[in-house]
Amino acid sequence: MSMAGNLRKVTEELGRARGLRKVAQLARRRPRVDLSHPARSPLGSSVVNCVTYRDGIRVPQCSDLLEAVRMVRKTGEGFVWLGLHEPTDREFEGVAELFHLHPLAVEDAVEAHQRPKLEHYGNTLFAVFKTVCYVEHERLTATSEVVNTGEIMAFVGEDFVITVRHGRHGSLGPLREELETHPHQLSKGPAAVLHALADHVVDGYLSVTDAVQADIDQVETEVFSEGGARLDPGRIYQMKRELLELKRAVMPLARPLEDLATRPLRVVAPEIQAYFRDVLDHLIRAKEQIAAFDELLNSILQAHLAQVTVAQNEDMRKITAWAAVIAVPTMVCGVYGMNFDHMPELHWRFGYPLAMGLMAAACVALYRGFRRNGWL
Repeated sequence: MSMAGNLRKVTEELGRARGLRKVAQLARRRPRVDLSHPARSPLGSSVVNCVTYRDGIRVPQCSDLLEAVRMVRKTGEGFVWLGLHEPTDREFEGVAELFHLHPLAVEDAVEAHQRPKLEHYGNTLFAVFKTVCYVEHERLTATSEVVNTGEIMAFVGEDFVITVRHGRHGSLGPLREELETHPHQLSKGPAAVLHALADHVVDGYLSVTDAVQADIDQVETEVFSEGGARLDPGRIYQMKRELLELKRAVMPLARPLEDLATRPLRVVAPEIQAYFRDVLDHLIRAKEQIAAFDELLNSILQAHLAQVTVAQNEDMRKITAWAAVIAVPTMVCGVYGMNFDHMPELHWRFGYPLAMGLMAAACVALYRGFRRNGWL
């Protein structure tokens, strides 16, 4: 081997060793606890869990990342699943060097606030999923938070899966436990974990859409009930804002799932692609529900505005009718208040009662007329 080849080999070994040392230091500093259990999840701990699977079975006493990677790469069997929660640049640096992750993907995973997407970096897939959860509330108001979002990033290679979670919800602890009860599916490799992750996220979409539908039904019932014109329109606008946030999480995921279900990918076996097609069908259902909700809210808002307009017209007709009724005695009183000497029936004993009676009769006649026409 040439001197240049030897130098490159030594450089690569040094870089790999440096990466392993950083990961080992991170593992020693950070306790490995599962953030799916908030009671024992210390904030600031980025390493959630590190597990090795062989033939779909969890390898016991192999939670150290350094040892797990060495064992998998030495035997060529199984894969490592590393879970992180909101890691910093410094914490993720060693992991990126160990698994040769692309710097752009690492930046996206650390910074978060990404759109759902799927990117290819050599033999590694980088997927971004938006997680959503429904915020419980007793009564919907103009400031109620209905939908809360988070993010899950996944690096998938031939012998590893790295999940990076952002947000306080969307824990993957129950998902990991569920997968471990199906070793046959888990034995299909890292792509099976990616499918389970996508299915978990999309199922969350369907749960949230069902809960949002209940809120929309409540608003619709109140709008079309008696006194619906007095409903605060801010509630409808708030629902549209929350629905827009849900739409931003769900709609862009269709293209990545379509690629996973149809495009030939090295780390995704054809038998796994069939499962991604099922997830895509569920996502399409969620998209259709959200589109229907958007149209329904537009119709509810238009109906509410029409009700407000009708109510205002009713009020204006009542005000106009009463103004016409009051105008008759006002006119008569105005005429007699001008103090002319020669006024009709001015010096007659029954002049005052006659004037009052005529005013009352005119007011009654106007009132009955407006009442008959529905103005009062």
